[in-house]
Amino acid sequence: MQTFDLEAQGLRALNETLQAQSQQTNETAWEIVNPRGSHAIAVGLDAPIEVTVKGSTGYYCAGMNKQATVHVKGSAGPGVAENMMSGTVFVEGDASQYAGATGHGGLLVIKGNASSRCGISMKGIDIVVQGNVGHMSAFMAQKGNLVVCGDAGDALGDSIYEARLFVRGEVKSLGADCIEKEMRPEHLETLRDLLERAGVDAKPEEFRRYGSARQLYTFDIDNAY
Repeated sequence: MQTFDLEAQGLRALNETLQAQSQQTNETAWEIVNPRGSHAIAVGLDAPIEVTVKGSTGYYCAGMNKQATVHVKGSAGPGVAENMMSGTVFVEGDASQYAGATGHGGLLVIKGNASSRCGISMKGIDIVVQGNVGHMSAFMAQKGNLVVCGDAGDALGDSIYEARLFVRGEVKSLGADCIEKEMRPEHLETLRDLLERAGVDAKPEEFRRYGSARQLYTFDIDNAY
């Protein structure tokens, strides 16, 4: 394992080093010490490497991630795993606002709580939050799955498209065009797989599913000529 002292060596050197790793590299395991809440740690990675951050981070940690597995042994600031493409990001603590924003793929696991706008405009990412999520989570969510093992705040799924939301606890309120939907066998299977991959001991049957009522779409087939 390669150890990188962020305080001594600096953020630019860290990200340049990690981004330079190719798929053929033998240096597949990295440990970052002394993060001290620094911003933009381990961004733009595009190799099947494993990065462990020993402490909490600032905003945009693991942004634009592809292929890599990033473990944050602490909490994460705003925008963790923002615009993520693939790979896996684990946050051992809590996450601030807009975790997983605009994510296209991969898996984001937050073992604590997530603040407001978790999964905003998500486009294919899977997000599993073991605690609660704040208001406006999954706002304009287009594709992917948001799993909330705790409670959800106001306006869940406001202006949602085709993402699927699974909540085990209470939902304070639903946003515009978001409704509760039937939990069919295929949804239970999807949820079971996500919970297993996230290491969450919960039963899919304990969750409720929410999604789009499809009333805000600008195109309606009945209006076509």
